[in-house]
Amino acid sequence: MPVPSFVSPHAEALFQKLSTRTARTGVIGLGYVGLPLAVEFGRAGFTVVGIDVDKRKCDTINAGTSYIADVPTSAVAELVEANKLRAVPDLGAAERLDTINICVPTPLRKTRDPDMTYVVSAAQLVKEHLFPGMLVILESTTYPGTTEEVVRSILEETGLRAGSDFFLAFSPERVDPGNPVWNTKNVPKVVGGLTPDCSALAAELYGASIDRVVQVSSSRAAEMVKLLENTFRAINIGLANEMALMCDRIGINVWEVIDAAATKPFGFMPFYPGPGLGGHCIPIDPFYLSWKVKEVGFEARFIELAGQVNAAMPRHVVEKVADALNDQGKSIKGANILVMGVAYKPNVNDVRESPALDVIALLVKKGARVTYHDPFVPHVDAEHSALSEHLDSVPYSRDIAAAADCVVVATDHNAFDYAELVSAARVIVDTRNAVKMSAPNVYKLGAPNPGA
Repeated sequence: MPVPSFVSPHAEALFQKLSTRTARTGVIGLGYVGLPLAVEFGRAGFTVVGIDVDKRKCDTINAGTSYIADVPTSAVAELVEANKLRAVPDLGAAERLDTINICVPTPLRKTRDPDMTYVVSAAQLVKEHLFPGMLVILESTTYPGTTEEVVRSILEETGLRAGSDFFLAFSPERVDPGNPVWNTKNVPKVVGGLTPDCSALAAELYGASIDRVVQVSSSRAAEMVKLLENTFRAINIGLANEMALMCDRIGINVWEVIDAAATKPFGFMPFYPGPGLGGHCIPIDPFYLSWKVKEVGFEARFIELAGQVNAAMPRHVVEKVADALNDQGKSIKGANILVMGVAYKPNVNDVRESPALDVIALLVKKGARVTYHDPFVPHVDAEHSALSEHLDSVPYSRDIAAAADCVVVATDHNAFDYAELVSAARVIVDTRNAVKMSAPNVYKLGAPNPGA
């Protein structure tokens, strides 16, 4: 590829370091996004320093061990041994870094407006170590304008100017935890800089370690790309959930309908209902956009409506449980309920925004005695969930399933033996269509009750 024509001499110098892999790279935030990215930078030949306030994470990485399921321990160990990767709890403990990627959380407040606390703190930290020629890239999902309005403003308090003295870009993370096919390296990386120099440098950094880089015209466009992707999913899942509610009312199996519709080779993409939305992106990101456009007097009606439908699904699951128990002559109050799976998606240990926790909280509020089993999540802390107390996963056995008044399949882990569940449990409420067989004791979300 031809060398870009740079305006800033600082850009030319950094490009040379990036192209020869002599640039020292840093990643702030070593979670599901930051650690896989740091590993890919190290594999590409860069020297990488990870920065995370959680000293336990730093110690684990420096011991050559991974705590992220999608990152093999062998990959971390190899890079640590080769002095290509290390982790520190503070940026001040790192030597001079040429590039810094910010990969910190961006949650919503209870009022559903963006909480920029972590981004602002990271930008303030970078500001203390900013120097001419540094490249800073924000990866945290946020509203359009954050990179330019928030991060740029903080960094320019040094007197240095973005695009000429230092370089600033946005590149949305596209991590799908537990996906065996798509990972940090082979998912195309969207990049948008404040200036052409910023974009070119960010593209060079990612291009060294990621298979394909897609440049857009600005950081605002790159920020909007991520919000479109996740808003698309949230709205279509909301539609699938509403279809499930309709099918439940009129006695049609929504899963059969979706599978049949998916045979159409054009004009249809299947989305599936469930107990609600979970994860660190889809339940949250659309509301960044909804909040931002209110500034220009625009109401994001699709986003708000989908949010209402999706947020109501845990209550619908509890109603389904009540129906199932009622058919057995029991009530929720005092019932023993076993929840299978609390992770937000199958085969991962992530419980962020998991609808299973909302279902458990609602069942407990109605007087049920609830336990859960999840081979990926040994315990759930109350402060990190909708629950009012700490819960531990119970060991699974056929006897445990048989003793429950109702078993709720909230997460469809591959490790679960659904045939055994059907034969052992008195009654099952399946929120994920995990049980493929028809059985008189299986109540499915979005389908007629058995015997109806």
